Amino acid sequence: MAKKLSADLMLFAVTAALLGFGLVMVWSASSALAQEQHGSAYHFFLRQLGWALCGLIAMILAMRVDYRRLRNPAVVYGLFGLTSILLITVLFMPAVNDVHRWFRLGALSFQPVELAKLSLILFLAFHLERKREQVDHFLPTLFPALLLLGWYAFLVFSQPDLGSAFTLGLIACAMMFLAGVRLRYFALLFAAAVPVMAWAVLTANYRVARIQAFLDPWAAERRSGSGYQLIQSLIAVGTGGVTGAGFMEGQQKLFYLPYPYSDFIYAVIGEELGLVGAALVVLAFTLFLWRGLRAAWRAPDAFGLLLAAGVTLAIVLQAFINLSVVLGLLPTKGIPLPFISAGGSSLLFTLVGVGLVLNVSQHAD
Repeated sequence: MAKKLSADLMLFAVTAALLGFGLVMVWSASSALAQEQHGSAYHFFLRQLGWALCGLIAMILAMRVDYRRLRNPAVVYGLFGLTSILLITVLFMPAVNDVHRWFRLGALSFQPVELAKLSLILFLAFHLERKREQVDHFLPTLFPALLLLGWYAFLVFSQPDLGSAFTLGLIACAMMFLAGVRLRYFALLFAAAVPVMAWAVLTANYRVARIQAFLDPWAAERRSGSGYQLIQSLIAVGTGGVTGAGFMEGQQKLFYLPYPYSDFIYAVIGEELGLVGAALVVLAFTLFLWRGLRAAWRAPDAFGLLLAAGVTLAIVLQAFINLSVVLGLLPTKGIPLPFISAGGSSLLFTLVGVGLVLNVSQHAD
């Protein structure tokens, strides 16, 4: 029988360490730009601190409400409806850099795609547990899951945000694999996704430019200027060496590297703290993966297993994508580094997800 335990202290400690480290690095990466753009070196730091405090409160609440209450169909479908409304409504919001991804209220902003990730995980955990005896049956099990995934991915792609739509697909595939879906279905899904992805890339000039910059950033920079961001990122990481230039001593963040406090903060870490600091970040996410999957494995039911595993894999997959982009292993895409990059809604829902994993960790067979 399941019994109530204390939450996983190591998972909590790793989360707290990543969050605290992120606040420090946001301060380091953003102070010069904040002073130049807003007249205060603390502008981005204070905003991130406020979101961190809100996220911690939300995490604690998520820990205290028994995760099994989320199994309620009213909760699952209600969150689906709310998420769909927000994803549709944001398409009519004023564009920022020609994209419609944010609701903005003064200095505050909210990206509904972050809620979509959590909503997708909750729906799949609920649905796949209910259909666990028919997990390999297309119509009762896979079709509803793929339908919801396709709906969310379509709305996110329409913003446009191909990277986040792709991330939703990875999260769904990981959860379906854990639920026991056979590999042949993933082969069919992959075969269907490849031409769609190719069409999405080839019909947008800026995506083609990103692919070209990924393949050869220096040639792309000479040809169209599209390799600049990746080149500056690689310079930052390369000049950090083993031990780095020292905290606050990085140069690339001083108006060379675009978005040094958000999408490319890992490059600042590499420059200022070197290979040692960059490797410790990877180690922290590895520990997070281990403890999150451990909590999932020990869950007393399939819903808890899929919920904890889905959240854990979503956070670690996003971290892997961000690190790969910064290091030139994947094409440039604006996906934040969980816990560390500046970004309010991303941090808030990441901490809510961690609260759910910690909640699951309090129960065991």
